[in-house]
Amino acid sequence: MNEQPQPPFLTAPHRRVGTDGPLVGAIGLGCMAMSGDYYGAADDDASIGLINTALDSGVTLLDTADMYGRGHNEELVGRAVKGRREDAVIATKFAIRHTAGGRRWHDSSPEYARSACEASLRRLGVDVIDLYYAHRLDGTTPVEETVGAMAELVKEGKVRHIGLSEVSADQLRRACAVHPVAALQSEYSLWTRNLIDDGVLAVARERGVATVAYSPLGRGFLTGAVSSAAALGEGDFRRSNPRFSGGNLEANLPLLERIRDIAASLNATLAQVALAWVLAQGSDIVPIPGMRSLDHLAQNLGAADVALTVQQLADLDAAFGPERVSGERYPAAIMPVTR
Repeated sequence: MNEQPQPPFLTAPHRRVGTDGPLVGAIGLGCMAMSGDYYGAADDDASIGLINTALDSGVTLLDTADMYGRGHNEELVGRAVKGRREDAVIATKFAIRHTAGGRRWHDSSPEYARSACEASLRRLGVDVIDLYYAHRLDGTTPVEETVGAMAELVKEGKVRHIGLSEVSADQLRRACAVHPVAALQSEYSLWTRNLIDDGVLAVARERGVATVAYSPLGRGFLTGAVSSAAALGEGDFRRSNPRFSGGNLEANLPLLERIRDIAASLNATLAQVALAWVLAQGSDIVPIPGMRSLDHLAQNLGAADVALTVQQLADLDAAFGPERVSGERYPAAIMPVTR
């Protein structure tokens, strides 16, 4: 009998999302870049092929949102998982809205939670969403009301688990008092560690909430791939990101030297070292790097095999201390509301 062909990459180890949530590959897949609004043009067929290769390779958590590509990203993920729904844990988000003219606002009201969920189910072509996040809180609707509405969606069988994104320690604590929260999705990487400084990670751990780390590669900076803001495409949103503009990118580039040294000593890439650092912060953390190529997928999955020493971890912590990073992580106008 012929043996079944093996996936092209090693099957990833697994981690639990929340106390009673799904078991997922330790490295997930952020799908945002597969819609061309953020990092330039993307190819749907190539993206669907990458998602399927990722699923074949042990990646199970697929992260999307209704705002990515104004619904295009959810439709893309839905097409990719058609015929293999059981292989994927689908996470999507609501609460960031846009007018036709591009004005952005946040709406975490109970009414919008319900209508947005129905729309996401249709675009994804599924009966239930595995993990449903409030993408941002609007600063007006109490978090208890938002989570209460999401809990109703769980009761109705439209959502399996709920999550929150970019909330404060107090908001997370209050949310957990209403309904179990499986995941907190927030930016977390070597150069973005406000989750620790603001006490959010500590509350997540107290309440059994997993941390799903988006932008674990610093929007590409930590891979060494971005050396000049001028080289970024016209449609690349990083051109307006403070860390990549106004001289901050040039000021941040020397931070990469310690990653380069460690990567060279381990015969690894910069991306693998940066991801290995995130993985080493705890088994309750699941990074979801964005990727659009098979080469990046292979590199990222390889991070699970990179074992950093205690000294290397300490060196990276020091090299990327918050006081050494130039620029805020977002423009002031779109910073999350965490009150």
